[in-house]
Amino acid sequence: MDTSYTDHPKLPSQLKVVVTGGMSGIGSSQVQHFLKKGHRVLAVDLKEDTALVNQWTASYPKTFSFRKADCSDLMAVTALFQELKASWKTIDVLCNTAGVLDDYKPLDKTTPETWQAIISNNLQVVYNMTYTALPMLIANPTSRLINMASIAGLTAGGGGIAYTTAKHAIVGFTKQMAYDYAGQGLVANAIAPGAIMTPMNQADFEGENPMADQVMAQTPAKRWASPDEVAALTLFLASDQAAYMQGNTLPLDGGWLIR
Repeated sequence: MDTSYTDHPKLPSQLKVVVTGGMSGIGSSQVQHFLKKGHRVLAVDLKEDTALVNQWTASYPKTFSFRKADCSDLMAVTALFQELKASWKTIDVLCNTAGVLDDYKPLDKTTPETWQAIISNNLQVVYNMTYTALPMLIANPTSRLINMASIAGLTAGGGGIAYTTAKHAIVGFTKQMAYDYAGQGLVANAIAPGAIMTPMNQADFEGENPMADQVMAQTPAKRWASPDEVAALTLFLASDQAAYMQGNTLPLDGGWLIR
């Protein structure tokens, strides 16, 4: 058999990784998992967790760096990548993880200001980061784009109108990126988490009858997941084993979508 039909370039042993939302929740776990595997990681976030930055800097002085930036601001993102290009030249993995919830608000409860904020912080950041990183990604024959979608990007009920709209758009964005750039070496996929225990949904666990109990009851697996489970899937998508996966959105939801 002619193996030239199946051969593909291999990823380097040490990846250069950018993670948005890297100071908490899923993003923080992704950063930690990549660092533990010996990869170089730039964590980007609107807020800085000084203790966490100091911890990672001490533990991984040669491979960890942090940049405080508002990724919904294209000028700030442009400045970020101008600096990164001077030091890294290329990127192996871009994880667009940053995002915010909308408290499950329907349209009549969603003000124009709320709509704009949710779209900006979930969708516009994905455009800004990917658009600006694209030259560095496609200069690399084995680059990875890993977007954070949600079960709200695959059905209704996982969020409010603004969040659901933004996450559906990320699913479509991921498909089109794979369609347009797979031939240039970019592997683009998304993850659709369900009930993941993070600081972002801490409110679900508060009160006498917390929403967290209702969500757990509705989930066939009868539990919430940890951010580490999302990070583990991220590492797989950033590996050679995922090289032929293109434009997929992979649910990690304990069976929520099959109910």
